[in-house]
Amino acid sequence: MNRGQLTAAGQAARQRLIETAAVEFATYGIAGARIDRISDSSSVSKAQIYKYYRSKDELFDAVFSAHLDMIVETVPLTGEDLPGYAVRLYDSYLARPELTRLATWARLERTPTGDLFHSMPGHDDAKLQAIADAQAKGLIEPSFSPSDVLNIVTSMSMTWSPASAMYAASNDDPKADHDRRRQALALTIQRAFAPVD
Repeated sequence: MNRGQLTAAGQAARQRLIETAAVEFATYGIAGARIDRISDSSSVSKAQIYKYYRSKDELFDAVFSAHLDMIVETVPLTGEDLPGYAVRLYDSYLARPELTRLATWARLERTPTGDLFHSMPGHDDAKLQAIADAQAKGLIEPSFSPSDVLNIVTSMSMTWSPASAMYAASNDDPKADHDRRRQALALTIQRAFAPVD
């Protein structure tokens, strides 16, 4: 990617590109996404797209990374409140369902096993440390590895996400349904990771 200084117009174009590409990739996946459609929808020429990103795969990586950073920044994890973290993730999937779809396509088309975010080393270091610190304080069962705790909490928070095999929630669902799910999620996380006496 061209990392030189961008004008304000260039920054705006790249932001439009990332937002438009996120919708395209979330809808069609990596293989099914079309640079022509992204170019038309973002009003960024194909030549300019390839100036920023050398390939469709590189554009997907930029989109995925930007969305992951967004979730990390807007949904902080505190080891003292794993249930609250899970509920905030639930809400983030409602607000930005494309992240779950992007992650699903990345898992299907790119990384069938192992760490989905292997190309972003250190992406969860702060979260793992927060869990380890809470375990040391006796707030979370210490026999679990911090990475297993994070994986389970994240997966449980996705129970009603666009990746759900059972029911994908939407903002159109009644408020009472969302409240019921949040309560069930928080209580389940609390019970699952409470220290064993």
